[in-house]
Amino acid sequence: MAVSFAKDIKPLFRQIDIDHMREFVPLDDYTYMSKPANATLVLQTVEGDPPSMPPGGPYWTAEQVALFKKWMTDGYQP
Repeated sequence: MAVSFAKDIKPLFRQIDIDHMREFVPLDDYTYMSKPANATLVLQTVEGDPPSMPPGGPYWTAEQVALFKKWMTDGYQP
């Protein structure tokens, strides 16, 4: 089954993260997030070493990062 933004990805972002980043990156906006360059930038911040998002943690688990990558691989399904 394909990973969807609405069901699987958007819930990975806490409301505090969405509010904090809204001015720079609209994490809850499918149109923005489904652009490969934008999704890649978000991926780099959540899987970096150390991750830089969300600020101060809690950082995404390996499973959450894998889910985000699968969403990208599956073609950025809504």
